[in-house]
Amino acid sequence: MNQNNTIAWSKDYFLQLSDFKADSNPAAFEDSHSTIKYSYIWTVNSEGFGDEIKFFIENIVLTTEFYPMLSWIRQSQETTLLLKHEQGHFDLAELLKPKITRHLEDAFLWKKFSTRGQNQEQQKQHARENSGLMIANEIEKWEKYLFDEHQEYDAQTNYGQILEKQQKFDDMFKKLRM
Repeated sequence: MNQNNTIAWSKDYFLQLSDFKADSNPAAFEDSHSTIKYSYIWTVNSEGFGDEIKFFIENIVLTTEFYPMLSWIRQSQETTLLLKHEQGHFDLAELLKPKITRHLEDAFLWKKFSTRGQNQEQQKQHARENSGLMIANEIEKWEKYLFDEHQEYDAQTNYGQILEKQQKFDDMFKKLRM
């Protein structure tokens, strides 16, 4: 776990019951909940065009992260089967990461964006801020997509209870670790 209390997806690490640190929600239908998001880093560069600075975004790198402090498993339901299903949520997010990265690259790479500011230094500062906001807005859309995909995963496997469906997903997730 890093200093931000997240666990970055790794082919060598599997979630453990101790990674689910939040209290379970007694009002929830589900026996577990995993909070998984994408963090990102990028490079912003700029070029001067007369008095105006245009910026461009490069090297977008996503990291799939699990948030222990926002994730829980109902203590009465702590089973290997449920833990494996929750690992599937984490793996599913990692499986979707290349698709999302491609869409981010399509949205930003090779494009130049204007920024505000009264001088070049201000424009460069705004370029850093604007690029971060632009990526954050795109990531927010893709996290809604991820949420929908997680719901579909839960529906198809009935939260891991339909073993043959869960096994099909597990087989797909195994390929991430090769």
